[in-house]
Amino acid sequence: MTDVFIIGGGPAAVSCALVLGSAYRKEFASARKITLLAHQKASYLQDALLNNVYGILPGTSGKDLLHESLSHLQQTYPHVEIIHNEKVTEVIRLNAGFQIKTNENIYLAKTVVVATNSTSAFNIEGLTKYIIPHEKSIPSKNRVQLKNDNHLVDDNLFVAGTLAGLPSQVSIAAGSGAFVATEILTQWNNGLPAHSHDSIKK
Repeated sequence: MTDVFIIGGGPAAVSCALVLGSAYRKEFASARKITLLAHQKASYLQDALLNNVYGILPGTSGKDLLHESLSHLQQTYPHVEIIHNEKVTEVIRLNAGFQIKTNENIYLAKTVVVATNSTSAFNIEGLTKYIIPHEKSIPSKNRVQLKNDNHLVDDNLFVAGTLAGLPSQVSIAAGSGAFVATEILTQWNNGLPAHSHDSIKK
C-alpha cells in the first residue's frame, strides 16, 4: 500500500509529488511511499504556450513542460514511483484507505490526490458523486470540479488544480498541488504545520 496516490500528470499533480518527494529527510516522511500516475494525454497544457508563468522561460510550450516536469521529479526524487500509460477508472474507499483501479492494474493507498483537468468528461467511478459545476469557469465551457473544503473532498481524499474549482492558470494549479502536499505533510507530522524547503546554507 502506498501512502499517497496522486492521479494526474499536470502542474498540480507533479507539484504535489515534488513537495512530498522533497520531504524525505524529515523523520515523519522518510519511510513514506509516494506514487504518481502520470496520465497526461488530456492535459490542457498539450497546446499551451507559456509566456506569463513565474519561473518558466517565455516561449516554453506546455507539452515540453509536461515532459520536463516529470523528468525533474524522476531525477531529483527517484523514490517517488511514477506510473505511465495507465488511466484511472475507479477509486473505492476501503476500511483503511482506497483501492484505485486502472485500465491495467489495481493499487492500494492510504491517501488519494485527484489532480486531473476539469473537463465534463471526468468519469472516475467512485468520485462522480462529488462533481459540481465549476465555480470559476464560464458556463459555456461546461467544466466541473469536485466539491471540496479547502482542497479536502473527504477523509484522506484531496483534489488539486482546476478540478478543485480554481482558475485555469499554470501557476495557480502548481500552487494548489503544493498546498495539498503541505496538508498531507502536516497530517504525517501529527497535525503540526509542516512544509519542505531546501537551502543553499545547508
